[in-house]
Amino acid sequence: MATIEPRRLTDGTRSYRVKIRLKGHPPQYASFARLTDAKRWEQSTEAAIREGRHFKTNEAKKHTLADAMQRYQLEVMPHKPGSNSQTQQINWWKKAAGSYRLADVTPALIGEYRDKLLNTPKLSRKKNASGATTIKKRSPSTVVRYLALLSHVFTVAVKEWGWLEENPVAKVRKPKEPKGRERYLSDDERDRLVSACRQSESSCLYPVVVLALSTGMRRGEILTLRWNQVDFKNTRITLIKTKNGERRALPLVGLAHTLLLAHSKVRSITNDMVFPGGTNRKPIELTKAWYTALKVAAIQDFRFHDLRHSAASYLAMNGATTLEIAAVLGHKTLAMVKRYSHLSDAHSQRVIQSMNAKIFATQNSEGEKHHG
Repeated sequence: MATIEPRRLTDGTRSYRVKIRLKGHPPQYASFARLTDAKRWEQSTEAAIREGRHFKTNEAKKHTLADAMQRYQLEVMPHKPGSNSQTQQINWWKKAAGSYRLADVTPALIGEYRDKLLNTPKLSRKKNASGATTIKKRSPSTVVRYLALLSHVFTVAVKEWGWLEENPVAKVRKPKEPKGRERYLSDDERDRLVSACRQSESSCLYPVVVLALSTGMRRGEILTLRWNQVDFKNTRITLIKTKNGERRALPLVGLAHTLLLAHSKVRSITNDMVFPGGTNRKPIELTKAWYTALKVAAIQDFRFHDLRHSAASYLAMNGATTLEIAAVLGHKTLAMVKRYSHLSDAHSQRVIQSMNAKIFATQNSEGEKHHG
């Protein structure tokens, strides 16, 4: 038989605890935010047990979500490029829902925490003009990343650990993300910014910004660059540790090649970083110099990462295909670079006009003669 018990949580919300007890089978439990979901689960699970279709493993009852997060952190994250940035997400899930057994983590429960992520204000690392810590909501994009991490934890738990039979996150609706930012420098803005960087007190800012504009490299990829990755003879830079974990080779040409070659003449003999900081073997800190250059150039609403968008936009406007742009930026899929496709429209029109003029040249000339 099955029972459904309403419960009042500490935050005032109501949940429904379902218990299914059938003779000869271990009891089954689950919690839901809505009574309709609780009844639906109770009916489908009881029917599955009676028909011999219910195979929920004991592992899902023995381990909590915190257990899964801990194991994921120890065994999986060390092999994921850039996974250190996910520590905050891991800790949030541990604190928010870590006490739940994996068997009780349902799509409905995950949906509850998705909404909490969206609606609960969080302290920002940045401070306002008066020095006070600002409070803001998480963006839909941030919540999608939290869900993506949770989904991967469950995927590993299903495929590698045998703790679950399916990934409940797959059934959870993700928040709609806003359209990708498309801010890029106009020709005049680019000239002003490059000029301001050339005059900066930091001798590294100018080559760093030119490198970002000419290659589309990320800030982290540039600042952690080492001299053994720079091949002046074959005019290329090889990125080993990238965001998606794959090596990427980029052409080093034009002004970027000239500036980096000149910069190599004064390289440190004790530090192999291209843009070293002080004596702690960390990259140079350019935040202050960057914002000063933006102010001198009178450029508003522009971030360093927008240099990467600018490089991609210039490629599109100069006829590069979406596939070519993706290869330069290091994207595994084309979805991220489709935002630049409209900038290629003029180039596409020229290509089609040229093709039509060529294949219909004979017909056009005959038509002109006939018309004459």
